[in-house]
Amino acid sequence: MTATIALVDDDRNILQSLSIALQAEGFVTRVYSDGEAALKPLLDNPPDLAVFDVKMPRMDGLELLRRLREKSQLPVIFLTSKDDEIDEALGLAMGADDYIAKPFSQRLVIARIRAILRRVELNKNLPSEDDEPVAEPITRGRLQMDPARHKVAWDGKDVTLTVTEFLILETLASRPGIVRSRNQLMDAAYQDDVYIDDRTIDSHIKRLRRKFREVDPEFDAIATLYGAGYRFADDA
Repeated sequence: MTATIALVDDDRNILQSLSIALQAEGFVTRVYSDGEAALKPLLDNPPDLAVFDVKMPRMDGLELLRRLREKSQLPVIFLTSKDDEIDEALGLAMGADDYIAKPFSQRLVIARIRAILRRVELNKNLPSEDDEPVAEPITRGRLQMDPARHKVAWDGKDVTLTVTEFLILETLASRPGIVRSRNQLMDAAYQDDVYIDDRTIDSHIKRLRRKFREVDPEFDAIATLYGAGYRFADDA
């Protein structure tokens, strides 16, 4: 079934170019120039996923997400200014599923959309309480992960991750001590035949470390092996 993606941005060039790229990949798109124009349609006839710019006139992306979350769990990706950690942290705390910094690659946006849609579809197909779980929780020392519920904690303290960050961490933590190359992590996070620059994985790792160090300043469970990749410590 074809997925419908809503795009909300006051930049017409971004709306047009991203809409064309998504349609070329088989998606149906709807476009809106700001949050005020988008709110009612998103609630009345929800798409499968929405991509919001954060900074927009009349109603910005953060306010749009706040209003949506009062009535809807629509998956949302934020477009933010480059390295704007305030927008990222606030958006994720309010319930955004992922964020992408501008300027961005259209292939990257499409890959993130597909990753989130896969996760949503998995959650829809979760078995009843009497059935076997789709994915067992992962415990590695102080790390606790629940893939079915997309929950992460370190020493009992919640850590909010995007879908992509979660998939990368899940791949590392599933086999502690084993080195995972950047290509292996890209395959786990995106699972599509798209080109993602190595530096994208490096950026995700940096953000993972930063988020865990917000709850534990001495966090060092993700090790870099230069020229080889990354591994999760087997004694974390």
